[in-house]
Amino acid sequence: MTKGQSIALDNTIVQGEGNLVSVMDGEKVILSIQNGKYYSLRQTGSKIWDIIESPIPVKGLISALINEYDIEPDECRRQVISFLENLLAEGLVKTGNDTGLLDAHF
Repeated sequence: MTKGQSIALDNTIVQGEGNLVSVMDGEKVILSIQNGKYYSLRQTGSKIWDIIESPIPVKGLISALINEYDIEPDECRRQVISFLENLLAEGLVKTGNDTGLLDAHF
């Protein structure tokens, strides 16, 4: 994936392979074996990470978060897509196109 790639609501998203995950001081910490960097996720980021352990359409992820948190749908959509695009740029997640998954299966 190249930096700046966009994610659409119909994309399927899943955690990338080869990351070590631990909880430290109440935050989820990810070590990317691929790039040797650490990433710290707070409460909502950790929730997203847990949800995307299995492939899920982005719109399904957003719906789950809207049901759990008091947030406007447009704001949730904007923040989640931005967050996922950052994860994608760092190689921490894959989209349906990367994994060969067909969005129609979900």
